[in-house]
Amino acid sequence: MSTLSAPSFSPSSALLAAQFLQDDRQSFWDQQPGLAGTLISVAQDQGIYSEGDQATLFYKVVSGVVRTCKFLGDGRRQVDAFYLAGEVFGIEPGEAHRLAAEAAADCTLVAYRRRSLDSLSDGNEAVARHLFQFALQNAARAQDHALLLGHRSALEKLACFLLHWASRSTQQATVTLAVSRQDIADFLGLTIETVSRTLSKLEKDGVIKMPAARRVDLRNLGALRALTI
Repeated sequence: MSTLSAPSFSPSSALLAAQFLQDDRQSFWDQQPGLAGTLISVAQDQGIYSEGDQATLFYKVVSGVVRTCKFLGDGRRQVDAFYLAGEVFGIEPGEAHRLAAEAAADCTLVAYRRRSLDSLSDGNEAVARHLFQFALQNAARAQDHALLLGHRSALEKLACFLLHWASRSTQQATVTLAVSRQDIADFLGLTIETVSRTLSKLEKDGVIKMPAARRVDLRNLGALRALTI
């Protein structure tokens, strides 16, 4: 799989980071001078960076979906997380990326120089606090994912996935799956056949309805939530 070459940070392509920081920290980041990035497009399944690459850049998703993953020695892939529009990824505690990042769908990203963020955080308590919160959120997400992989049935895993995906969308009763079933399987530690069979069972039981391959209507939220308890 090909991986992106380093983007150009020429003045003509530089964009203020605040233009694309759309999450609940927008007002904070709007006040940070000197943080600029470059807008890039990434085709579906193209690599953004590989495990072990130098973490000289981090990214903001403008549109599309990014997956971070690890490739195991036997060729299997474990998807660690999905990042949607408005979310940041690629900020590492060390000098290298611990996971690979790929476009799960066609993406538009903003790439930022890590050194710009390091400069901002040096001696700036507010920036350092926000980075600490970012690290805590990532740690909590990783813990939740580990528990999901280790202690739930296929039905429970898929119910958790659908509810979590719905919580990140504008229409919580309808989930548009911008990722493939193989992506879902690799995230949940299941086979693609098990994912398809479990979706079919949920639809047969009247819990969901699938009017299209990647659209899931959550018809019985109570029943879906009961599966996650």
